Amino acid sequence: MRLMLGLLALIAMTGAASAQQPQKPPAKPAAAPAAKPGPKSPFTPPAFKITIATEGAFPPFNYLDRKGLPAGFEMELAQEACQRIKAECEFVALKWDELIPGLLDKKFDIIMSSMEVTRERRQRMGLSRRYYLSPGAFIAPKGAPYDGPPSLLRNKRIGIQKDSMHADWADKSFRRSAQLKRYNSITEALNALANDEVDAVFGDKAQLWLWSQKPEGKCCELVGQDIKDTQTLGVGVAAGLRKEDAKLREALNKAFGEMMTDGTYKKINDKYFPFALN
Repeated sequence: MRLMLGLLALIAMTGAASAQQPQKPPAKPAAAPAAKPGPKSPFTPPAFKITIATEGAFPPFNYLDRKGLPAGFEMELAQEACQRIKAECEFVALKWDELIPGLLDKKFDIIMSSMEVTRERRQRMGLSRRYYLSPGAFIAPKGAPYDGPPSLLRNKRIGIQKDSMHADWADKSFRRSAQLKRYNSITEALNALANDEVDAVFGDKAQLWLWSQKPEGKCCELVGQDIKDTQTLGVGVAAGLRKEDAKLREALNKAFGEMMTDGTYKKINDKYFPFALN
């Protein structure tokens, strides 16, 4: 009995001693390894920001897409140019009459809106190199025997838009050899062609081709040779900039030149037209 009591006392003393010993804190979990930095972006951050304005009312050159954003042939050229000059570009659409005043008032930086180069515009602003030229052309009923030099249209009825540069060229070339019929608009002239009131219409090649793709223009096709006469028909379309933005103009010119050399311009051109515009 005494032996049993002694053993119990010894066990109790051992438990008490164990309870008095400080408990070790739980082990801390191993620290997670530091996260590795992600790969660097392959894209160079934009060097500056610019705003490009267009009318957005001359498809397929410039128009508003389903989201109301500027799109079209010119806008694709502009987007490509922005990447090449490392600029972050914003696009806005304005009324035609607001474009040049807005540029000069520094509301935006570039106009790309099928703006023909003229002496007056050269005096008011800086202009880029030409980025497209739609030559003069004839359109006539399919199968007409005029698909050759313009001389085949002598003694024929030719429709033209009055007070236009195409009318000026027709006057110079056909005043004495053809019957020129003048209309208030190219649309009126083309309607006359569809109604057999004229034998052919002379005008801007791109506009004539676009009309031939519509139901009312299925009667007709482009005929003959392209007409390029810089003195009468102009030198083409350029981007408008402020004169003091000479460095921006140089960069834009370089981008346009590279696009034409490396085939990028042709790829964009071919998306919209079956013929070259430069």
